[in-house]
Amino acid sequence: MIVWLNGTHGAGKTTTSALVQQLLPDSRVFDAEKVGETLMDITPGLPETDNFQHWPPWRPLVVETARRVLEYAGGTLVVPMTVLVEPYWREISAGLAQYAIPVRHFVLHADRETLRARIQNDTVLGPSPFRFRYVEPYAEAARTWLHAEAEVIDTTHLTPAQAALRIAEAVKG
Repeated sequence: MIVWLNGTHGAGKTTTSALVQQLLPDSRVFDAEKVGETLMDITPGLPETDNFQHWPPWRPLVVETARRVLEYAGGTLVVPMTVLVEPYWREISAGLAQYAIPVRHFVLHADRETLRARIQNDTVLGPSPFRFRYVEPYAEAARTWLHAEAEVIDTTHLTPAQAALRIAEAVKG
């Protein structure tokens, strides 16, 4: 199974995914961003883009990597990855369905003000213009398709540990 944690940059996916992994027996965290980083390391580089998700190889490589890891190790993969473009989510979820891999899709949501404050006050990455750029696209995706496609966990007033517990309970329950 895959437990996909979606939501915009700064929503707490990475922190929450590590906590979810601790609560789900036989689970591992698979950061699909590493697939994008591998593509970014190709030289000479792939066509210029502001987001590696726009490169057509990224989506099937995420599916194939997840499939191969599950085939090899079994268990559950916890995937903290923002996907705000509906056709990209459809491609990934259809690819996983093709291999009969069940997906529990969660969105970590926070209101705009909370999200902006978290990005501004991030003690690890600092205020990130890249993360700020995705606040509005996330809001648009949430309004138009994303929240209808996932189980929404409103983290505005939750700690990452509380959010992780809700996700783990939903998966186990």
